[in-house]
Amino acid sequence: MSQPAFLFIHVSRIGDSLFATPAMRALAERYPGARIDVLGHPKRCEVFAHLPFLHQVGRVTPKTAWLRGHLGKKYDWALVYGYDAPLIALGLRLARQCVAFRQKEERLNRRLSRIVEPPPFQSEHAIYQLARLPQALDAPTTNWRIAFETTPAERAQAAARLAPFRPGQPLIGIQPCSFPTKPYRDWPLEHFRALCHRILQSWPEARFVIFGGPDDQARTAPLVQALGKHACNLTGRLTLRQSGAVMPHLDLYLGVDTGLTHMMSALDTPMVLFYHCLSPPELTGPLQHPDCHFLALAPGVRPCSDALSLGEITVEAAFGQVQRILARPPVTRQAGFS
Repeated sequence: MSQPAFLFIHVSRIGDSLFATPAMRALAERYPGARIDVLGHPKRCEVFAHLPFLHQVGRVTPKTAWLRGHLGKKYDWALVYGYDAPLIALGLRLARQCVAFRQKEERLNRRLSRIVEPPPFQSEHAIYQLARLPQALDAPTTNWRIAFETTPAERAQAAARLAPFRPGQPLIGIQPCSFPTKPYRDWPLEHFRALCHRILQSWPEARFVIFGGPDDQARTAPLVQALGKHACNLTGRLTLRQSGAVMPHLDLYLGVDTGLTHMMSALDTPMVLFYHCLSPPELTGPLQHPDCHFLALAPGVRPCSDALSLGEITVEAAFGQVQRILARPPVTRQAGFS
């Protein structure tokens, strides 16, 4: 009997794309030898590249979905995330059977082989929610760690890029910016600057790798300037995968709730993360990470809203976490993602 073939269709942001990798791995473990392909967003599907449990990664959007799937059904099952009718229709064209969350249009629900009821909003971690689709195919998830893989060539290129900074120890990665549309997720840049200076008082040879996209360059510039020779500014200079290849070289990562932070959580490198109450770590934070420390804004008796500033998390609180981590004996740096 031939092995089954599965297709995941998941067109989403970087973090949400990564959140689906435990579900994909669980399906591969439940059906050894099965072909598992993925169609993702053209600008984010690279996060799925080189994962050992995936066979092929392709690109699609709701606007281009109508162009595909007219040459016959290649898959036994399509697992389609989200509520875009064109993507559901694509899954139905490409696979003999399709599983998805309950859709708004009943005509689509009638064509689904299995319907998964979505949980109430913010009632469970995003990774748990995405795992519900393979669970409908008898593929439970037990390993909740995000998966991301880099190649030896990518890591060698990253090592060469960091070579001028390697004499400095420790090497600390910083992702200070989240989405421009969600500034409430950002710990104030002046707090990051003060934290770095506190670190330098105890570890004068520390070096800081500043991450971010092209849109973050103006926002991170004051931090880069304040750190001078201690800063390795990679803001807007790397692709997503190039950023990921730098991460195994870090001794510590400081970050806000955004895609690069989720990518970093695939490693065991110590992390200190800043979370707003609108997106608390129990809903989007790393799962099963051995050395992750959350600094989360707790609204207390106040209603949580974007008017509450993440700046209420003090530099002293952050330095306390950093100090405990950096005071430990050094460990062997990871060669790659697991």
